[in-house]
Amino acid sequence: MPHIIIEYSKNLEDKINLGILIEKIHISALDTGVFPLGGLRIRAAKREHYKIADGHPDNVFIHIELKIGPGRDKETKTSALKKIFATAEAYLKPIHENGPLAMSAELNEFNSELRINQNNIHKYVEERANA
Repeated sequence: MPHIIIEYSKNLEDKINLGILIEKIHISALDTGVFPLGGLRIRAAKREHYKIADGHPDNVFIHIELKIGPGRDKETKTSALKKIFATAEAYLKPIHENGPLAMSAELNEFNSELRINQNNIHKYVEERANA
């Protein structure tokens, strides 16, 4: 794990390459040393219907949610969240410097008692790495 969900306003698509942002966040998440490659899932959710602040069409938002399994200490979680946010912040800097942009991020832990998970991707990632 983690699941990283990038929620963003539709008008951001005209300003960035979403594939590049996803790749940068993927690399950043791995660089934390906290999350295994086989458990990493990143996806983006475009919001077509939204109103940001005064409703001006130039207003843009992006929100990054990390959903992780329980068991890591607060310092580890905070450090990972800050690293991933800093990666997005750096990529979005030109947008932020030239127009209204709201950026946010949060980290939530899955409740292990209320979660079902089955993942055999680790095995295949390891096999491909050794091929």
